[in-house]
Amino acid sequence: MSGLSTGALIVRQARYQLLTFWRIPVALFFTLALPLIMLVLFNALFGSSDIDTDEGTWSVRQFYTGGLAAFTAVSATFTNLANMVPIRRDEGVLKRWRGTPLPTWMYIAGFVLSAVIIAFIGVVVMLTLGVVAYDLQIEWAKMPAAAVTFLVGVGAFAALGMAVAALVSTASSASAVANAIILPLAFISNVFIVTDDAPAWIGTIGDIFPLKPFVESFQDCFNPTVDPPGFNWAQLGYVALWGIIGGVIAVRRFRWEPSGTSARGRRARRRHADVAAS
Repeated sequence: MSGLSTGALIVRQARYQLLTFWRIPVALFFTLALPLIMLVLFNALFGSSDIDTDEGTWSVRQFYTGGLAAFTAVSATFTNLANMVPIRRDEGVLKRWRGTPLPTWMYIAGFVLSAVIIAFIGVVVMLTLGVVAYDLQIEWAKMPAAAVTFLVGVGAFAALGMAVAALVSTASSASAVANAIILPLAFISNVFIVTDDAPAWIGTIGDIFPLKPFVESFQDCFNPTVDPPGFNWAQLGYVALWGIIGGVIAVRRFRWEPSGTSARGRRARRRHADVAAS
C-alpha cells in the first residue's frame, strides 16, 4: 500500500464506500430511487401546467426535473453522509480506521468522493429521464454552469452533512436530524412545489438556507427562459459560504469514537447476547 499514490488511496476508500452503499437497499432507495419516483408522480399529477416568470413561461415538467435532480445530489451528499458516518462511528469502524497507518483525512476524502459519485450518477439518471420523457431542454452553452453549480452544491452539502455527523451524538438520531432539516426545506425551496406565490416569510426562510439557492441555480441551467451562460454567481457564492461554515464545524467537532451512550448500548447488547448464549 505504501507504493500507492495519495489519489489512488482515496479512490480505494471511495470504492469501498460505494460497495457498502450498493449493499444497503434502504440507502439506495431513499437516495436514488425515491427522487425518481417523485419525478414520475409529480409530473403525472402536475406536468401539464406551466410556470409564469418575469423572463417567460416554462414547463412544470422541466421545473421538477431540474429541482429533483438537485435534490438527488443533496440526498447523496448531505443526507447520506449525515447518516452513514455516525453509523460507522457507533459501530467502532472509525475508531479502527484511525489506528491504521493511513492518514485519517484520506478516509474522510473517500467518504466525500463516494458521495459525490453517487450524486453524479443520480443527477445523470434524473436528467436523462427528463430529456427522454419530459421534454427537458439541454443547452450546451449552459452546461459549464450546470457543472460548476453541481460541484459547488455537492461540495457544500457534503461539508454540511459531515458537520451534522459531527454534531449528532448517536447514529439513531442522525437520520431524524438530517431528514428533519432537509425535507421541510425542500417544500420551501422550489423542489416539491413552486413557492413564487407563497407568503413572504416562507420565501425569506428559504432564502436563508442553502438548498433554495442551489436548486434555483441548477434549475436555471435547464430553464429555457434563462439565457446562457446561466451562471448565478451570487447564489453560488452563498451556497459555498454555507459549505465553508459546515466544513469548519466538521473539522472542529468531528469525533472518531462513539459517544458514551452508544458505547454503553453496545456493551449492554453484547452482555445480553452472552447471557442468551450461555
